[in-house]
Amino acid sequence: MSDGRVAICPGTYDPVTYGHLDIIARAANVFDRLVVGVVNQPTRKQQTVFSAEERMAFVREAVAAQANVEVEVFSILLVEFARKHGATAIVKGLRAISDFEYEFEMNQLNRKLAPEIESVYIIASPDYSFLSSTGVKEMATFGGDVSDLVPPGVARALAERLAR
Repeated sequence: MSDGRVAICPGTYDPVTYGHLDIIARAANVFDRLVVGVVNQPTRKQQTVFSAEERMAFVREAVAAQANVEVEVFSILLVEFARKHGATAIVKGLRAISDFEYEFEMNQLNRKLAPEIESVYIIASPDYSFLSSTGVKEMATFGGDVSDLVPPGVARALAERLAR
């Protein structure tokens, strides 16, 4: 059963960036309840830098002031995770055409599995349209300053874990 308009905002969040947080905040303004789903074991990406629990903790800390946002790790099909929470929408951010191509394919698969769950796309804000977790990790690996791209705790953890 649903308690208001519930949406899922899934991702790997390895690490969470200000771009992710912008999408989460904007989605939280549209939906009564937003569940940020942290993918436990991503299938299309390499090994994560941070564990699922660490990634969840980073997101929870960053969204703590948003009362209608909760964060949970999941290891099941996205549509099953959405059903579990009574969600009627899956929210994703789009930065570029390459994001659209992948998300279009995922939307079609999700729609086949769960036609009752709508996909909603939020276009990245101009300040974050270039921002990706992969880019942040590359910058941090070579000692680049990522403090304006990720929350402070994430920047510290990246420096400790990745600095060469």
